Amino acid sequence: MSATARKTAPMPDDIRAMKGGTPIVSLTAYTTPMAQMMDAHCDFVLVGDSVGMVLHGLPSTLGVTMEMMEMHGRAVARGLSRAMMVIDMPFGSYEESREQAFRNAARLMASTGAGAVKLEGGVAMADTIAFLVARGIPVMAHVGLTPQSINTLGGYKVQGRGDAGEALMADAQAVADAGAFAVVLEKVPETLADEVTAAVHIPTIGIGASAGCDGQILVLDDMLGLFTAFKAKFVKRYAELGADGAEAIAAYADDVRARRFPGPEHVFGDAAPGAKP
Repeated sequence: MSATARKTAPMPDDIRAMKGGTPIVSLTAYTTPMAQMMDAHCDFVLVGDSVGMVLHGLPSTLGVTMEMMEMHGRAVARGLSRAMMVIDMPFGSYEESREQAFRNAARLMASTGAGAVKLEGGVAMADTIAFLVARGIPVMAHVGLTPQSINTLGGYKVQGRGDAGEALMADAQAVADAGAFAVVLEKVPETLADEVTAAVHIPTIGIGASAGCDGQILVLDDMLGLFTAFKAKFVKRYAELGADGAEAIAAYADDVRARRFPGPEHVFGDAAPGAKP
């Protein structure tokens, strides 16, 4: 393939244009090797604030800082050449005011090279989304289960059941009308997710929602079986690398203690006189 024929990363408008077409593929990434693995297969890659739980051992996403998002965003950017990078705005970085949201969104995009930011919230955040979009910040919205709000939601519960479905629909329509180019629907009943997908003019990205959404996203460590603290119902394990890794580490430890490693093929002999090291 020639250099001129290489696929370039999509832009937010390209993702928006995928509404109703071939499903959008996305995964989260936090490191350069992760990003390199998924770059050829994903339309966009999300640097998620789930990094706090997955890599830093935090109990929730609430302790994630701007500095953490910048560090991981720059690492992921080094591994991408084909997929668009979207980066989460951490808790406390955008809720206070539209101006605060703009300062921090601009900081994240400038320091990481992200193509867009993602923030949580529906009707309450619509004005902020419109403010950002009007000033050149592409926004992916996130409604339904919003992990940064677990203390007010009462935990990681399915959102939008019964009468609450009307409010969730209103949230999705509000962020779409405000200018978001896509919206994540997390832990939403399948029928409601399908109704939202049909009602809004921007792509819906499901995580624990419906196969009828315009795209899907999962945490890479979940689908590879690396993050084993718990497994959500909506996660499909495509590998069990956590178990494989534990077995490999145990085998290594056994080899070291039995002096089977390193073997002759892993060590260096004495250099011959005059030989280069």
